[in-house]
Amino acid sequence: MAKRITTQTLLAVSLAGFALAAKADLVVLQYHHVSDSTPPSTSTSVSLFEGQMEMIGELNIEVVPLESGTRDALDGKLDDRKQVAITFDDAYESVYSTAIPELEERGYPYTIFVNTDAIGSNGYMTWEQLEKVRDRSGVTIANHSEDHGHLARRPDESRNDWTQRVENSLDTAQETLADRLGIDVPMFAYPYGEFDEALERKIKERDWLGYGQQSGAIGATSGDTRLPRFPMANAYGQLNSLKDKLRSKALPVDASELPDGVIDENPPTLSFTVPDSISVDRLTCFASGQGRVDFEVSGDELTLKAPESFDSRRFRYNCTHPASDGSYYWLSQQWLDLSKPED
Repeated sequence: MAKRITTQTLLAVSLAGFALAAKADLVVLQYHHVSDSTPPSTSTSVSLFEGQMEMIGELNIEVVPLESGTRDALDGKLDDRKQVAITFDDAYESVYSTAIPELEERGYPYTIFVNTDAIGSNGYMTWEQLEKVRDRSGVTIANHSEDHGHLARRPDESRNDWTQRVENSLDTAQETLADRLGIDVPMFAYPYGEFDEALERKIKERDWLGYGQQSGAIGATSGDTRLPRFPMANAYGQLNSLKDKLRSKALPVDASELPDGVIDENPPTLSFTVPDSISVDRLTCFASGQGRVDFEVSGDELTLKAPESFDSRRFRYNCTHPASDGSYYWLSQQWLDLSKPED
């Protein structure tokens, strides 16, 4: 019979039963604009960005290049080394004028994901600026599609039309980066953080790492085509919660168990096998805009479903669990409602 875990009724277990090893994983931060005058939903204020970089230094967390840090984390090679990687989507002009000088003063490496059609247009970096930063130590420039389109297959789109559209966007951008900058980096950031299983296969076929916008750290159980990053816009990057994010670890749930996130019911149901190292009374789950959500456990299977439907195109379930060193294990499942309008 399923055991229901509520905020009022928790299972009683000993402290020794929930302690997880203090092994470190890679935390990836995701930015768009770094500016006080761009849209708040995708912007990090200048003072907040400076404070975030200062906190990384205060916590003595090593800032590493994204690709090597990701591969080490996936291979379980970090041991107790705390590491963070810094990424920017879209190559906005404020990244060049504001963020990059701050990073270079601190000697922090970073990655810029480029949607190639936008380069040189109003508000974006130019090809000349990208050439300048390309040659600097610790800088990576990678693919963010040609046109920043929604790449998951649309409900009314034929498979052939989708294949042609997506392959053109992926490959044209990669070819443009090679032609203009002489680079061929095997990493891709999904526009809007949206993906489905078929799109993941396209990334896998190209032997690329694929990065989303769902929160959490990258560890040995993460999926290499659905890698998490913590969004750092003003609403999510405040310093009072940043320390927990910077020190977070991947909840040890095999990513192959998790759905691609495209929903066929609203609210959706999430199920996964609870690792032996997890005590369910220490696990807390949340749904976007709905706060803490109850879940059920039957045997070693956890099932979670929000009590209300969602109105947005993208939303998340997040689950956290304390680690033995005072940090948190983190799992974020992003959901995608293809019936809702594209941004």
